[in-house]
Amino acid sequence: MILILIFIIGLVMGSFYYVVGTRLLNNESIVAPRSHCDYCKHILKFYDLIPILSFITLKGKCRYCGRKLSLKYLVYEILTAVLFSVSYLKFGLSYDFFIMLIISSLVVLIFITDFQEMIILDSPLIIAIASTFALNLYFKGSIHAFFSLLHGLIIFIFLLAVRSLGNAIFKKESLGGGDIKLGFVMGVILNYRFALIAIVLSTFLAFPYALGAVLLNKDRAVAFGPFLVSAMFIVYLFMEKFNNIFSLFGI
Repeated sequence: MILILIFIIGLVMGSFYYVVGTRLLNNESIVAPRSHCDYCKHILKFYDLIPILSFITLKGKCRYCGRKLSLKYLVYEILTAVLFSVSYLKFGLSYDFFIMLIISSLVVLIFITDFQEMIILDSPLIIAIASTFALNLYFKGSIHAFFSLLHGLIIFIFLLAVRSLGNAIFKKESLGGGDIKLGFVMGVILNYRFALIAIVLSTFLAFPYALGAVLLNKDRAVAFGPFLVSAMFIVYLFMEKFNNIFSLFGI
């Protein structure tokens, strides 16, 4: 029953995150106006907003104007629900579960904004840092909480150095400011050792996409944030495996 509840909460939050991401990209309030059709602007009723069910019963169309709705609504609802559910199955109701909810939320929001507009919004990152700091204070104490910020600073400075080197080599912007800020979050959540592992993993995740982008359009910039945050999710999910590797080599 708890898993079903968490899946439903994930569906609802996925729908909310899509609204938040798209509205913030357009410099719109997330409070007003109420949810409406992007085409005819008709205010939607509560039964038009039921995750998955509304999309299916309306056959992917607006009830009022008949225009087709984007599949992104459905994709992000299901993605969030799956990430939340996987987090619960792995960690149960624990400190790690709540941290994974933060990471899962970042995955969805960054996928929405970075793939769509090549932007990583500051507000989700700030909320993630504040939430993680509060969880660390409550579960692990003030020393751990403040040291987590230091780990974030280490990764932030590391990625700044990587960008400076990349800019010098390629003579153009090699890493976005949003990616560097995300690196701070990765350090806070993972600590600097696991954050470095996640950064390396993200390059392997991004390579096929980047290769395809270069082949299709040589001038196309590649959104790196989704791969960074995906790697963070993977590393945290399997952190004990990576920790065993560190122990094996005496690191």
